[in-house]
Amino acid sequence: MEFLKLLIDWVLHVDHHLDILIQNFGIWFYVLMFLVIFCETGLVVTPFLPGDSLLFALGAFAARGSLSLPLVMGLIPVAAILGDLVNYSCGKWLGPRIFRGENVRLLNRKHLDRTQEFYARYGAKTIILARFVPIVRTFAPFVAGMGKMQFSRFFGFSVLAGLLWTGIFVPLGYFFADNEFVRKRFTVVMLGIIVISVLPAVIEFLRERARQRRDVPIRPTRE
Repeated sequence: MEFLKLLIDWVLHVDHHLDILIQNFGIWFYVLMFLVIFCETGLVVTPFLPGDSLLFALGAFAARGSLSLPLVMGLIPVAAILGDLVNYSCGKWLGPRIFRGENVRLLNRKHLDRTQEFYARYGAKTIILARFVPIVRTFAPFVAGMGKMQFSRFFGFSVLAGLLWTGIFVPLGYFFADNEFVRKRFTVVMLGIIVISVLPAVIEFLRERARQRRDVPIRPTRE
């Protein structure tokens, strides 16, 4: 419960917390952000870590002069790509156990199943598309490893996805940092990014639920 409260507080006051971290950690702040992005993608047990909103915030702080834009733009895609590679390797190693029906602790089977459905629909492009969908991006490399996707193919899509992800969200934060609405309602903007990021997954979930309900046969009632 305490963790949930802390997470909500971080989301609602991300600018305040980041400001404190930048002042306290100095150059080590970049290492911390590298680890956060790496873990958000590389460890299937940490899909709750911030992604899109964090990149936007880093861009905004770079515009204020608190961070180096070249460092952020250079480190973030590397962290994302390395996370993908570790996750892919984990999927390749744990995949056979899951296919055999063994219970792997710390893995949310529903998230894995949902990502597999995403894969079935979009194929290898999932690696790029999933980069912009929270939770799915954490499980997509794992599923790619499970499915024994060719490594060179996976690596190419992963590099492209990491560069696109960083190249969109960080500059957005940088260029909109001076916008009056963003400055005065930074928390609202962060929440908006989170909602927009999660929306495709929610819509897909609702569509799947509706499809399952339509497919359920109606049993005749006895008179």
